[in-house]
Amino acid sequence: MSEISKLDQNLIIKKIDNETHNLQITDNEMLMSVVGQFDQNLKELSKLTDTNVFFRGNSITCKGSKENIDIFCKAIEFLINKYFITKIIEKEDILLSVKKNLELEKSNVKSFKQLIRTPRKSVIARSEKQSEYIRYLKENDIVMSLGPAGTGKSFLAVSVGVTMLMEKKIDRVILSRPAVEAGEKLGFLPGDMKEKVDPYLRPLYDALYELFGADKIDKKIESGEIEIAPLAFMRGRTLKNCYAILDEAQNATETQIKMFLTRIGENSKLVVNGDPSQIDLINKSQSGLIKSKNILKDLKEIKIVEFDHNDVVRHPLVSKIIRAYQKKSTDDKD
Repeated sequence: MSEISKLDQNLIIKKIDNETHNLQITDNEMLMSVVGQFDQNLKELSKLTDTNVFFRGNSITCKGSKENIDIFCKAIEFLINKYFITKIIEKEDILLSVKKNLELEKSNVKSFKQLIRTPRKSVIARSEKQSEYIRYLKENDIVMSLGPAGTGKSFLAVSVGVTMLMEKKIDRVILSRPAVEAGEKLGFLPGDMKEKVDPYLRPLYDALYELFGADKIDKKIESGEIEIAPLAFMRGRTLKNCYAILDEAQNATETQIKMFLTRIGENSKLVVNGDPSQIDLINKSQSGLIKSKNILKDLKEIKIVEFDHNDVVRHPLVSKIIRAYQKKSTDDKD
């Protein structure tokens, strides 16, 4: 047996023979996070890499083909690096750790691109497109993102915006969305403007609460540091020292998107997100998202990111669902 690599003194990989490797994780808390409750992470990795995995004490033994063992070992390195940074390993990290297109520099914690630290968890880019998107969100004044559900368009925008607020780089975060029902009538909603709009902004609230905690977010809303504003109420305003997100922009007209973008003022960033395949307008041709992208694509100051099913980071089934509908749409056109 010869030691073939070390990862920051916490992972020792030993080659037993060409079809067997032994991995030892010396930090017990790290080991438990990597292995998962009831060894669930190891079982999933075993399935994804087509290897046989055995766990005892601080030792993990992996049996399989040379190629699959290599994938398994790199996946463990990825998870350890993730634990170094965030002190947590999540379910989606297991699938990400074995992605073939993962560009992970061996034993380099900094290989996680565009890390966003929030009070409750650290967010990392889970695809090259996400990495590019986060960089644009941090560095550019106007960013547009288009793509299917589950690609992180809203979640990452909220992560960057509220982090900037917590770091006092801006004074306010504004969340806006067209008040268009997704195929069903919500009817008359009682209450003030916030209470009427809240049902439309539930996905953004979910992201806020997950990243920063309900108490902290509710206090920011009460103080006005986080503002909920229907798109129609943005007209006539100039947005200064703020970070504004227009979500579900596929349900906004070209005129509405233009109105939103021209609100930009000093030290402000605007983000427009939408999924062109989920237009809820009665007349779908009124959607201004694709039209606005085509109009603005040559302005170097405005960055546009287009996600596809390869960037989906929700349940793996989401990507398959999206591909199935895309295929159906293509077949219908033929």
